[in-house]
Amino acid sequence: MAVADPPVPELAGRASACADRLRAADRVLLASHIDADGLTSGAIASTALGRAGIDHEVVFEKQLDAESVAGIAAREFDVVLFTDFGSGQLDVIAEHEARGDFVPVIADHHQPADRDTEFHLNPLLEGLDGASELSGAGASYVLARALEGPDGDNRDLAGLAVVGAVGDMQDSDGGLAGANEAVVADGVDAGVVETRTDLDLYGRQTRPLPKLLEYASDVTIPGISNDEAGAISFLTDLDVDVKRDGEWRRWVDLDGEERQVLASALMRRAVASGVPADRIEALVGTSYTLVDEEPGTELRDVSEFSTLLNATARYERADVGLAVCLGDRGDALAEARRLLRTHRRNLSEGLQWVKNEGVTDEEHLQWFDAGSRIRETIVGIVAGMAIGSPALDRSKPVIAFAEESAAELKVSSRGSHALVRRGLDLSAVMREASRAVGGDGGGHDVAAGATIPIGERDAFLAEADRLVGEQLA
Repeated sequence: MAVADPPVPELAGRASACADRLRAADRVLLASHIDADGLTSGAIASTALGRAGIDHEVVFEKQLDAESVAGIAAREFDVVLFTDFGSGQLDVIAEHEARGDFVPVIADHHQPADRDTEFHLNPLLEGLDGASELSGAGASYVLARALEGPDGDNRDLAGLAVVGAVGDMQDSDGGLAGANEAVVADGVDAGVVETRTDLDLYGRQTRPLPKLLEYASDVTIPGISNDEAGAISFLTDLDVDVKRDGEWRRWVDLDGEERQVLASALMRRAVASGVPADRIEALVGTSYTLVDEEPGTELRDVSEFSTLLNATARYERADVGLAVCLGDRGDALAEARRLLRTHRRNLSEGLQWVKNEGVTDEEHLQWFDAGSRIRETIVGIVAGMAIGSPALDRSKPVIAFAEESAAELKVSSRGSHALVRRGLDLSAVMREASRAVGGDGGGHDVAAGATIPIGERDAFLAEADRLVGEQLA
């Protein structure tokens, strides 16, 4: 049954075929990834399956490899729905499909492997960019819309899809674009999402104003960024009541006029400090607010919501993140907040370690090996934070290593959209360089990962450096 007004028309046929196959199943195993995009993908798909009356169970995997796919096959479900991964592992999945272990249904946005399957929903297959136009949660949302029944639509799930897209850094050019815009429009129409042009700093809902400015790392403003005393001095000089009852106010506490005064003063300071015009423009972007969530909480702003989710599954508590996505505002939210405090501390310590130790420069890339000092589930986030800081060279991608086990190294890579426009594709680099040394990898052009044997780091680096050089030549 086709949806009357599909959010992404290019994917309507694929979504409809996937939905029909799921409806025909007795039971479905839903397998999803563990980052913010994966958790929201899983929550959207689980809600849609439940509303369609389709019996299902949910499992989360840190990565999809031969071992985890074999484990999924052993669960003996006739149909397995993969969300936010599966496309890149189709060569492994197809072998199980050929043996009759299960029928795969895939809603993903990562680069597909050189195999295909009948029920495959991926924007890349229809010429849409999976790194910037539609996330895993967006693909799951397109599927959820196709699963709608006569009792109502699933447009209220668009809010979670926006959280997933922002968690996947698809808003890094000031807002969501491409097919993501249609998902946002659905959320606005359903009354669950609100958009506005706003100061594009992380923590608008929860951070006191001095911390909001001090920790704003994407655009460095001398005398304010990474400078607590400077941020306080800047704020106290403004014609704005920045404190109430002795407590610092937050951005969300300011009215429109007060926000305008603060934002204008920040722009003037940036100009006077010689910040480049394109960086100053990056101070303003589109904010996405979940209107049903309580103001001043991590759940109200989609970027803070996505960070909260990252703090759950990356510490083996995907169940907590899923429960929050499904509406638990009691015990699950309290546990997620506790995990978030740990996550923030670990990220801060990880970034400080990188700044202290520095990186090693190759001809075309830079890298660091954190060993066991940075958890392998967050080393990619640390790498992304580091490439946005003055400690690293923004003109080269960064590759980060961390111990995954006694036998394997986790590899994470991060670039910039400027490098991607010049030809960088880290998905191809991670896949080809890892396979050259007996590992495997993939992801997006701007951010990708791999797993390699622990003794193959230097051989992997040499191959990755060569590949990046070829792409940027």
